[in-house]
Order: sequence, then structure tokens, then C-alpha cells
Amino acid sequence: MSRALPKYNKRRVAIIGGAAAVALSGAVIAGSALAGETSKSDNSKAAGTLASPGTISCPAVAGSLPAIPASAQAEVTSNLAQLDTQIAEANKRLVDTVGQGGPNFVQNAILGPLEDKRVAALNRIETAIGRAADKPEGLEALAPCALNADGASEAGDEAGAEPTEAATEEAGGDAGDAGDAGAGEDAGAVGTISCPDVEPSLPEIPASAQAEVTSNLAQLDTQIAEANKRLVDTVGQGGPNFVQNAILGPLEDKRVAALNRIETAIGRAADKPEGLEALAPCALNQ
Repeated sequence: MSRALPKYNKRRVAIIGGAAAVALSGAVIAGSALAGETSKSDNSKAAGTLASPGTISCPAVAGSLPAIPASAQAEVTSNLAQLDTQIAEANKRLVDTVGQGGPNFVQNAILGPLEDKRVAALNRIETAIGRAADKPEGLEALAPCALNADGASEAGDEAGAEPTEAATEEAGGDAGDAGDAGAGEDAGAVGTISCPDVEPSLPEIPASAQAEVTSNLAQLDTQIAEANKRLVDTVGQGGPNFVQNAILGPLEDKRVAALNRIETAIGRAADKPEGLEALAPCALNQ
């Protein structure tokens, strides 16, 4: 019997050792699974942080308006509603395009066009009030908006850090450098922007309005030249709608504002022309 005991003990040790190995293996597998779950969770959190584009905030307008004549109330209210709609649309686009474009995408494709749309709406508000009372001036100062990058990635912060005209020009310069580096033949094939001629559609211009009208006609030419330059500088950037959203759309808004100023200038000394905004849209000739 004493000889059988060692065999029994060896068998017992082997069984216990095997069980321990199985337990250890299970612990390793469980640990790996837990580690994988933790990593997955961390990645999800990181992805969630990256996908948080922030929100766009703009200066309030209503509090800066003078007393609104009854005859202008409906038009002013309509344009104030448009300003709210523009912000909502820009915030939606901010979410829809998260991760797209380069570091200046938000400024060039969202904040810049939004500012142009706000300038046009603010000009319409000034004009509506000016028909029946003293026309308010300087509402355009309320046009620029900013990106509140709540939890956005560093790239997103850079994209909306300085929503100013200077930042837009700097962004255009950076894009130009990139385009010069590798545009080649494609840069010469981007086409040009053409817009309707405005001057033949104008009525007789009062002498008192001539200088202001001439100045705004020159601005229309400058706007087209700047848009054509931007077309070349940004070749290859963005998606299929980049030219419409980041160049043609903002150009139309700027033209609406200039055309409204021309109408107002003439209207101070003669019958105000209406409908010049129909000359605002431009097209790409490829």
C-alpha cells in the first residue's frame, strides 16, 4: 500500500496542475477580453470626442435695432427669422461635414458663407427700416459668427479658431501654396466664373448717388476677381459641391449685398429700382 501512495499522489498533483492551468488560461482569456473591451470603449470615447464639432454662435440682432416702423415690421421679422434659419443650417452642415476638408474647412465652407448670408439679410433689414425712417447703419458688424468647439478635436479647434476676414484671406493663401505645389495642368482647367452685367440694368443714376453706385459696381468686379483667384487657389479641395458651397454661394451673397446698396443709393434721390438681386447668381464656365 505504501508503494501505491506515490502513484496516487502523482496523479493527484497532475490533476490539480491541469486544473490550475485551465483556470490560468481562462483568466488570461478573460483578461484579454476585458482588455479588448476596455480598448474598444476607449476608442469609442475617442471617436465620440473627435466627432463633436461644436456649435456656431452669432451676435443677436434684434436688440441692436431701432424702433421699427409698422410698414417695415413684416419684412424685418422675416429677415430676423432668416438669420435664425441660416445659423441652424450652418450648425447642421457642421455636423454633416465633420472630418471633411483641411484645417480651414469650417472657416472657408461654413463660417465664411454664413457671414455673407448674414450681411445680405442685415442689409435688407436696414433697407426696410430706411424706407420709412432713418436707415440704421453698421449692422454688418453683427455678421461674423464663431465656432464654439465644445469637445472638438484639435483640428476642429484650429478650423474655427479665428472666424475673421483676415483668417479667411490667410486660409486662401495657404490653399494657394498647396495648389501651386501640385496643381499642374489641372489648375489651368478649373474654368472661370462669369456673372450677369449689372450696369445696363440700372436706371438713370442721380448725381448725388453716382459715387456710391460707382463704388459698388467696382466692388462687384472685385468680388468676381477674388472668386476666380479662389477657384484657382483651392483646386482639388473639398467634395463635388465645394465650388458651389465655398465660392459661388458666398459670391452670390456678396453680390446681393452690393446690389441692395446700389438700389438704396439710387432710391434716396429717385425711384428705387427693384429686383436687381436677380443679377446676383453667377456660374462656372469650365
